[in-house]
Amino acid sequence: MLLAVDVGNTNAVFALHDGERVVGEWRCRTEGYRTADEYFVWLRQLMDFNGISDGIDSVVVSSVVPQVLFNLRVMADRYFNTRAKVVGRPDVRLPIEVRVDPAVQVGADRLVNTVGAWDRYGGDLIIVDFGTATTFDVVGHDGAYEGGVIAPGVNLSLKALHEAAAALPFIDVTKPARVVGTNTVACMQSGIFWGYVGLIEGICARIAVERGRKMTVIGTGGLSTLFAQGTDVLEKIDTGLTIHGLVLIDRLNRE
Repeated sequence: MLLAVDVGNTNAVFALHDGERVVGEWRCRTEGYRTADEYFVWLRQLMDFNGISDGIDSVVVSSVVPQVLFNLRVMADRYFNTRAKVVGRPDVRLPIEVRVDPAVQVGADRLVNTVGAWDRYGGDLIIVDFGTATTFDVVGHDGAYEGGVIAPGVNLSLKALHEAAAALPFIDVTKPARVVGTNTVACMQSGIFWGYVGLIEGICARIAVERGRKMTVIGTGGLSTLFAQGTDVLEKIDTGLTIHGLVLIDRLNRE
């Protein structure tokens, strides 16, 4: 049984894969001070609650929060008697080429998404990931990671708007009934939703022009399904893309 862990700036996702499918998936808040023992007790209780008793014999981790890695590696060693494969480390192979400026380190989540998308959809892709940051990653015709764009995430923008303007409340993200709002909340919801739709459409269009060919756009991340309601640019929605990429990387490094 594989334990695939995707640690983002806000949440961490733990998924169990039995070799054919994901049999359990849970998330917790990303906290740098959580110990290996705490991770294990939390995970073991969820496994027991869901009736999952099969043993974990492999662990693969993608993390954009370095301080979390140590305790996840300790957990893998102490409780599962295996060495965690950490994406981005020199000893963990990737099935893709990374074409960026020399000495530049690409976020592990972006590489993992590229691996998963290349396997499922082929090349010439733009992956739009709605996380703490909204990222646009370009996958070449041969599956190589070829760079991208980083913009502020939706919830980060909402938080900044609320904190910088005393009269503006903190709101949820939803598709508004109309573009022109008639109250403060409706105006803010429209600005966030349609503003990010414009961001998605504009950046994807410019990438396609720069590349000089048709690019298939894949949406991933929790808010991808919401923004797909406002634009046809997001041609495919795949919220399991990162875990799929981690499964493939684990499989490659086992072989």
